[in-house]
Amino acid sequence: MLLAKRNQDLMPSLFNDLLDWNNWNTCAVDEMPKMNVSESEENYELELCVPGLAKEDLNLSIDSDNNLVVEMVQKEEKKEEKKQRHYLRHEFNSMQFKQILSLPENVKKEEISAKVEHGILHIVLPKFTEQEKKALAQHIEIK
Repeated sequence: MLLAKRNQDLMPSLFNDLLDWNNWNTCAVDEMPKMNVSESEENYELELCVPGLAKEDLNLSIDSDNNLVVEMVQKEEKKEEKKQRHYLRHEFNSMQFKQILSLPENVKKEEISAKVEHGILHIVLPKFTEQEKKALAQHIEIK
C-alpha cells in the first residue's frame, strides 16, 4: 500500500499531499480577500474575510475620487530562532492587499463604521434617507 504519491520534484511534497494546501483554506488572504456585499433600506454592508488579522493590520479610508480604500499590511515579525531548527517548509511572510471600491452617491461618508470580529471585517455604509437628500439640496438665488 502506497501512503504518499511519488514525486519527481527535487523537494518532497509530503506536506502538499497530506494537507492538500491548494484547497485547504477557502478563506486565505494570499490573494484578495473574499467579500460579501448586501443592501438594505438603511445601509450597505460589506464583509471581508481576513482570518488572523487584527484591526491594527487594517486601514480604511476614502480617497479624493469618492472611493472606499481597504488596505491590509501584515509583516512577519523577526524572532530569535533556535540555531538547531531547520525548516522543511517556511511560508510565513508579509502579506498585503488593497481593495478600492467605488462608493454610491447616497452613502453618508462621515458615518461609515467598521469592526473586525472572528476573522471577518464588517463595514457598514449608511444611506441617506429621502428627507436627508432633500435637505442637502441647495437653492441658489438668482440676482
